[in-house]
Amino acid sequence: MRIGVLLIALGFCLQANAEEHHVKMLNFGTDGGMVFEPGFIQINPGDSITFVPENTGHHVKSHSVPTGASPWQSELDEPFTVTLDQEGVYVYYCPPHLMMNMVGVIQVGEQVDAVSRDEVTEQAEQLGRRAFQNSARLGNLMQQITWSE
Repeated sequence: MRIGVLLIALGFCLQANAEEHHVKMLNFGTDGGMVFEPGFIQINPGDSITFVPENTGHHVKSHSVPTGASPWQSELDEPFTVTLDQEGVYVYYCPPHLMMNMVGVIQVGEQVDAVSRDEVTEQAEQLGRRAFQNSARLGNLMQQITWSE
């Protein structure tokens, strides 16, 4: 019984330390047209991200998530919050603007297990091949991931 109470208390403490981050969905950002800002973000497990449509016509959909994590998709023109507990790399995009390479990358954890590097890179390359503009954007975002050795 005491262990259960301790685990519950620990869970509340971890939730109390969780942060909420915001990613804007924009028609034009610092990296050109149709972007998520920031396009890359590193957070801690248990943190949440709220995607905020600053302009109409945007929503967000996960493309690849770590093993054990659930994919997500928001409604068009609606703010959307997702809490990410599983460490790893999450790659996402705006379905109406994928051809413009409106993509983003989330790193959950200080470093990402290098064992998953090839799989994550391949999934990102598959997504990137569907873009006709800003072709270097996703690759540049992927370079910001901190992989463990």
